Amino acid sequence: MGQHSDSAAGGPAGARHVPVLLPRVAELLDPALRDRPAVLIDATLGLGGHAAALLAAHPQLTLVGLDRDPQALELAERRLVAFSDRTHLVHAVYDRIADVLAELGLPLVDGVLFDLGVSSLQLDADERGFSYARDADLDMRMDPGEGPTAADVLNTYPPAELARVLREYGEERFASRIAAAVVRRRARSPLRRSTELVELLYDAVPAASRRTGGHPAKRTFQALRIEVNGELDALRAALPAALDALAVGGRIVVLAYHSLEDRIVKRELTARSTSRTPPGLPVELPGHGPQLRLLTRGAEVAAEDEISDNPRAASVRLRAAERIREEAA
Repeated sequence: MGQHSDSAAGGPAGARHVPVLLPRVAELLDPALRDRPAVLIDATLGLGGHAAALLAAHPQLTLVGLDRDPQALELAERRLVAFSDRTHLVHAVYDRIADVLAELGLPLVDGVLFDLGVSSLQLDADERGFSYARDADLDMRMDPGEGPTAADVLNTYPPAELARVLREYGEERFASRIAAAVVRRRARSPLRRSTELVELLYDAVPAASRRTGGHPAKRTFQALRIEVNGELDALRAALPAALDALAVGGRIVVLAYHSLEDRIVKRELTARSTSRTPPGLPVELPGHGPQLRLLTRGAEVAAEDEISDNPRAASVRLRAAERIREEAA
């Protein structure tokens, strides 16, 4: 399940969440931000863990922080109060990067950071309904003021559409079987609470699969969350916009937490780091050379010691690239 982690003093039960792969993120962005008046977009501000470290490390850095979750923005603003003269915090989904930069009069940026998935804040707030381990309303909206809830999806989608969501976004083998069970159940009474869904999933997923495939609710909860928040569509729109805004010498770092996100990131970075000159021509055609240089070999993962300190780093896949030339005219 995609989730990024963050540190919030005084978070749930005083828990202290640590930003995932912080030293590596800082190392990769450093050459683009060091010793100059640079601009960084943190497209998924969360509780501001990565942002606080980068602002502290780079005294001339201006941060543009986006988050769709108003509660996260409020907490991040408190955390970043010492840097308030160098921050622009914006309530927006990251697919609005181009609009936000235009509104701020910033044509180009030097760094971009995406830390995808669910934040600790959302996962740990029982009432938000993101976790299958706690009883809550089936909400799952990252912005509680926007759009349909997970309950709306479960109670109104036609069976085939529900099965598609579970299969595509949850990579759930038993998607059709689960969709049929949901439809039977909602004919009696609508699904409202996470425990009701978990109970249904225990009955719908075969026992043999439950023994080997992890918690039977994990994939379905992931699929519903992605659908409710339009996460993959937003990412498909946001990545090209972020890369278009990157100055030559600027760098992008993306932390993804499941294969669907990582696939979108890999495809976009690979396409832009590949020459568009037709194969067989002896010279590079003007304006057809690679736009990006990849900074990671494949996707990097967290080390064992980080995972033991911060279990939410277990599924992270990090990719990074540097802008090496202007867009072709």
